[in-house]
Amino acid sequence: MKDKKKFSNFILLWATQSLSRLGSSLTPFALILWAYGETGSALRTALLTVSSYVPYILLSLPVGTLTDRMNKKRLMVLSDTAAALCTLAILFVWLSGNLELWHLYVVNSMTGTAQAFQQPASDVAITLVTPEDKYQKAGSLNALASSVINMASPVIATALYSVGGLTSVIIVDLSTFTVASLSLLLFVRIPETRSSKLKNCHIVMNLKEALIFLRVNMGILEVILFLAAINFIASIYNAALPAMILSFESESVLATIQSIAGLAMIAGSAIATMLPEPKSRVSVIIISLFIAMGTENFMLSFSRSPAIWSIGAFLGWLCIPVMNTNLDALMRSRIPPAIQGRVYSARNMLQFFTIPLGYLAGGFLVDKVFEPFMADRSDTVLNKLFGTGKGSGTAFLFAVIGIMGVLVCIIFSRLKAMRKLDN
Repeated sequence: MKDKKKFSNFILLWATQSLSRLGSSLTPFALILWAYGETGSALRTALLTVSSYVPYILLSLPVGTLTDRMNKKRLMVLSDTAAALCTLAILFVWLSGNLELWHLYVVNSMTGTAQAFQQPASDVAITLVTPEDKYQKAGSLNALASSVINMASPVIATALYSVGGLTSVIIVDLSTFTVASLSLLLFVRIPETRSSKLKNCHIVMNLKEALIFLRVNMGILEVILFLAAINFIASIYNAALPAMILSFESESVLATIQSIAGLAMIAGSAIATMLPEPKSRVSVIIISLFIAMGTENFMLSFSRSPAIWSIGAFLGWLCIPVMNTNLDALMRSRIPPAIQGRVYSARNMLQFFTIPLGYLAGGFLVDKVFEPFMADRSDTVLNKLFGTGKGSGTAFLFAVIGIMGVLVCIIFSRLKAMRKLDN
């Protein structure tokens, strides 16, 4: 009965935080539409994501030790409130008619700072309210929530943006934040870990403890570095995708492609929920990412058909929830809850520092390398493969990152310490 009650606590936290995540995902998508419409530059649009990730990564390590020492609920509410105030600031500037791209860079950096506190606190909170034998189920539900958000947010954001501009998008964002925060404050009970009561522990020593844990547990470190490499490639993809789709089609097609990716993740979440616990979680992670890297990138590269792009999006994202479910269960079972905040923050720094680098690389490669390169080609093999005109260079880039992704999966599949995690 106690475990059942504890898991119902997780369900409430999961449902309300997922609602808040859905609302929070609408504003960034709408801002991408606005920024690309204003500038037509993949690089300047990609800087929106870069500006939010840089403070997140820089603060990951010190914030992790604070997460283990502080009350998780209070930290989540404060960081969510700070992010909501940043969103409110965008609304005021938008309504005044003075919104400029640099405003978004500043506000996104502040939102990224808030997220640096919220993410590890949320990760640890989920562990603390979830019975150990329910880790895989919790991971499946988290993957399901991410899938629904990925499917629904582009459609909802595009519809709201087309009807009421940023105003309607931000109002929905703030409404979901209010519901989630009140639920967290009033109804969700998050127990404290023993380390959260060690107020006099030195931050530097706590950081050292997290890094020592990763050095001793090389298999966990190799998984993190594997995902860092994949994140770099996936971020190039994310930076290039709007530039390519919007070169040939409308905003609604971009939203449709991303919604189909979300639909694939819902299907993948259902599969992850029904699958039994695998003998090798690491193998599932590697195979899932191999399929993701080896399908969508090439179908985007060699086709100009939205139907083919849609099939590629479905195949490329179908296995991601299966990967996330097994990754989540692997991390929670291998990292002691008392130091999860520190280790997760160290993981976030190592695993996510490649994301802003990937966005910068993607934007730069589209604007300064591949598009100019293909613009100078005429009647070559590359033109026959990737087409001509605007967007052909981005198509060439997708072929390159597809090859990169496949090679990364093959290389990391041969690392022994990572493979030993299943023993």
